[in-house]
Amino acid sequence: MSKRITIKQIAKALHVSISTVSKALNDSYEISDETKQKIQQYAKEHKYKPNTLALSLQNKKTKTIGIIIPNILTYYFARVLRGIEKVAAEKGYNIVTCITNESHKKEVDTMEMLSNGTIDGFIACLSEETLKVKNFDHFHSLIEEGTPIVLYDRVHKEINCDKVVTDSVKSAYKATRFLMRSECKNIALISVSEGLNVSKFSVKGYLKAHTKYNLVPNEDLIIRQYSEEGLKENINKMLDNNKVDGIFTVDEISGAITTQVLNKRNLRIPEDVSIIGFTNGMLSRYSTPPLTSVNRFAHTTGETAALRLIQKIEEKIEFNNIETIIMKTKLVERDSTKKMFIKF
Repeated sequence: MSKRITIKQIAKALHVSISTVSKALNDSYEISDETKQKIQQYAKEHKYKPNTLALSLQNKKTKTIGIIIPNILTYYFARVLRGIEKVAAEKGYNIVTCITNESHKKEVDTMEMLSNGTIDGFIACLSEETLKVKNFDHFHSLIEEGTPIVLYDRVHKEINCDKVVTDSVKSAYKATRFLMRSECKNIALISVSEGLNVSKFSVKGYLKAHTKYNLVPNEDLIIRQYSEEGLKENINKMLDNNKVDGIFTVDEISGAITTQVLNKRNLRIPEDVSIIGFTNGMLSRYSTPPLTSVNRFAHTTGETAALRLIQKIEEKIEFNNIETIIMKTKLVERDSTKKMFIKF
């Protein structure tokens, strides 16, 4: 079995300094693209692999990222994780994935456990309980210690770190406007994510569309709950007492349950009632009929968060350079909405 090639051997073969090889392999801006490409290509051809243990001892880095996920059963979070994992692997990082199950205590305990030198930084989504109790001391402590953190999806303005978020207000506005332009006049909003930013901002977008088109929103058509318990009954009650021809569901569970209710009532989708969902996941794509949905590009969100964190860890961006990255969304038309000829 042949010995693995070293940085010193690459430097000797290409007649450059060891420092130049090291910088090129770490994609440093100090090296020209031509030299960088030449060194990286040679390293790849000779199957160079960094000595992770030696590097971690030398740089006091573990090349490991902590990932905090509130609920792995949600399609959106699973896709975010895929995006993070892809970038981490490409950049030579390992990941430790922890699931909080929406618990504040588990979130705190997990981050304290991993912050003892096990990881170089965190990519995290706040649990529902953390947002309810509004206790962010565990994040403040880590940031004060110089640990880079990137929050995604569920964030809070009190936590001074990088964030990757969806423009929920604009996305909900566009979804509601789409229903209006496809001749829906009585549009309901349904959510089982009450208490989360995505729900609050989606309501703002929904109401903004009504204001823009000089329509008075009917409060009886807005259902906001903390869970799916009793949602079917509340949807049926709303449909019994109100005329509804369009529904915007803020989360995938709401979309699936709403579709079940409409089908059971023998209401035709989209002829009688059109539906748009906010997450373009498995439930949306394989429901009957498949739901028109707002694609939040979860995979790209994960990639963006991972790239930002690794840049901070490798000090390519200053620690105090804080940025909020807003991810664009796209409406994916399927069979749950009427076809329309006016695009936006």
